[in-house]
Amino acid sequence: MSNDRPRLKLQPGGDKRAMLGHPWIFSNELVMDAAAKALPPGEIVTVIRPDGRPLGAAFFNPHSLIAARLLTRDADRAIDEAFLHKRLQRALKLRDRLIGAPFYRLVHAEADGFPGCTIDRFGDVVVVEPNSAGADRLIEPLVAALDRLLKPRTIVISGDGPARTLEGLAPIHHIAKGTLDGAVELQEHGAHFLADLAEGQKTGWFYDQRDNRLLAARFAKDADVLDLYSYSGGFGVQSARHGAKSVLSVDRSQPALELARRAAALNGTADRYATESAEAFEFLEQAGGEHRTFDLVMADPPAFVKSKKDFHQGGRAYRKLARLCAARVRTGGFLFLASCSHHMPAEEFRTQVARGLHEAGRSGRILHATGAAPDHPVHPMLPESAYLKALLLQVD
Repeated sequence: MSNDRPRLKLQPGGDKRAMLGHPWIFSNELVMDAAAKALPPGEIVTVIRPDGRPLGAAFFNPHSLIAARLLTRDADRAIDEAFLHKRLQRALKLRDRLIGAPFYRLVHAEADGFPGCTIDRFGDVVVVEPNSAGADRLIEPLVAALDRLLKPRTIVISGDGPARTLEGLAPIHHIAKGTLDGAVELQEHGAHFLADLAEGQKTGWFYDQRDNRLLAARFAKDADVLDLYSYSGGFGVQSARHGAKSVLSVDRSQPALELARRAAALNGTADRYATESAEAFEFLEQAGGEHRTFDLVMADPPAFVKSKKDFHQGGRAYRKLARLCAARVRTGGFLFLASCSHHMPAEEFRTQVARGLHEAGRSGRILHATGAAPDHPVHPMLPESAYLKALLLQVD
């Protein structure tokens, strides 16, 4: 090998998964000697198979269970701006084919060859979310590569989720290029929305639900619609555009609801669009007491299962949400429920929704079982990264 990167050796038998194409190497699959433990988080290393042959180049973090994240099988490949630029070009070509308009997830971590890093595009503004120590250390060449490829007006670096905590990283938020002057406008399936890239959740918008918002809106014509955990109005405004008689968006965040109201105005639906600041479970309990019902109820909550230890508690929360929502759906109406919990398998989510429906004394049928939009691809060896699950049901 011609490179001078630190070399990490796999334990005997520790290369089995990696040789099958898995992009992660766990700490118990590596020889974690004193030299390895002394390496700084995010160091780019050459991974060596037990027989001495090189496996590839990877990010390394001695403090993480996922100790190595493979970048390339070419062990001698320089991981620099040119490398990142080529990966970005590939991702951009795919998004142009999938989405067309420049509003999408440009990079979805391992599936796009950027371990622990996502990048969302809002026209001429780009938001980078580095969630691994390796991605954190490559911010400078990544920004340069993005600038060369897209020439964006603004590049924002933002990350404060649990993934950074697991990597031993502090929250980060700064502007690497340009300025932010309030919310930015984006488009989805003909609708116009506003995203707060400075104070909003995650990267400021949830492109993963793009196609699900359109799917649910197909059932909104002439309907009274309830949009829970509405954030900035993605589901509710799209439903109003598709002929809803009335839409009520409920969220705890007043700033998010203000963006939702502005989006309703942008789309000419403000006269049929209302918002309410409330916690979803409390709202549903109160609505039950008032016997309020709707033709279409949608709920896209934050993750109820943030780690494996939350599995049972989170499952009960999804069941309760399904029960309370189903009770507010008029006979023959429709219910859309989603889970963005990595640790909630699709079958378990479906089971909890079914139990919630039964506990509400309702029956029905699943019309669609979906996941994230295609600009959120899944690495073939990381099926657990297909985090988003959603069900659309008709309720009897």
